[in-house]
Amino acid sequence: NNDKKARFEDHSHILFNLFIYLLNKLKIVMMKTQFKLKIFALSIFAMVAFSSCSDDDNNVIVTQPDTITDLAVATPDLSTLVAALQRVGLDTTLRGNGPFTVFAPTNAAFEELLTDLGASSLDDIDDATLEAVLLNHVVSGESFSSALSTGYVSSLSPNGPDNENLSLYIDTSSGVAINGISDVSNADVDASNGVVHIVDAVITLPNIVDHAVANADLSELVSLLTAGGNTAFTDLLSDDGEDFTVFAPLNSAFNFFTNPNSNDINAILSNHVIVGTAAFADGLSNSYVNTAAELDTDEPLSLYTSGCIDHIDAKRGLCECPFCTRRQW
Repeated sequence: NNDKKARFEDHSHILFNLFIYLLNKLKIVMMKTQFKLKIFALSIFAMVAFSSCSDDDNNVIVTQPDTITDLAVATPDLSTLVAALQRVGLDTTLRGNGPFTVFAPTNAAFEELLTDLGASSLDDIDDATLEAVLLNHVVSGESFSSALSTGYVSSLSPNGPDNENLSLYIDTSSGVAINGISDVSNADVDASNGVVHIVDAVITLPNIVDHAVANADLSELVSLLTAGGNTAFTDLLSDDGEDFTVFAPLNSAFNFFTNPNSNDINAILSNHVIVGTAAFADGLSNSYVNTAAELDTDEPLSLYTSGCIDHIDAKRGLCECPFCTRRQW
């Protein structure tokens, strides 16, 4: 009996120690599990926090993007443009919804303009003229360089006859040039309300002569108008105090010109000019109009218009019609 009791006590002691050992192991396992759970929880929290911050950053970019004015303000080489916009209140316009396409002149471009004008600063240019010139750099809609093509677009400058918007001639034959005087040096600066193309010259308000010289498809006409150093036509059509309508033959139109009666070329070209009015295409009808050409002294020749003319708006009006002009030789 004593032996059985001793063995029982030994077994009980072993079982007790085993129980304590297993209990300690269980505590260690639970502690490790809790530590892992804490690490896992911290990892999840960090991921959520990072994601939230990232979303917040994205929201800032999406909800508070740079407008055209903001981009100009942030560009040191456009500081003169910004000052000009602010002076006439167009900085607010270019923060609007748009969309706009802006040809933005650099500081050097404005310096060159002031030199040409013999001015010392923009203060020498009155507000109305400054606003008209600045609006001549703005086109409604968003046009990236890949969407631009050779042709005419309307600017937002209402400085044409009867407050019509002036036209810009875009030439994409070699880069992007505007009115033959300003080249795009840095294209496609994207903004929330449009796009900015930085240009190397200020685009001044064009007259008929400016548009004719800028358009390579009117080079034959320009050559004839200025042949032998003749300045009569250019002087006349550069007169800002008069309105004109010019039916400008394209280079291809001259392929049909034979002049069988050997008429004076200056008289023929005068027959493409209407003095005293800017006749826009939508205002033309089937009717006769007097031209600058004369049948006899003080007796003007007449043209019969059929209303199929496309117009290009300069300060005094320019029309381009390869069909009508062929018939009017």
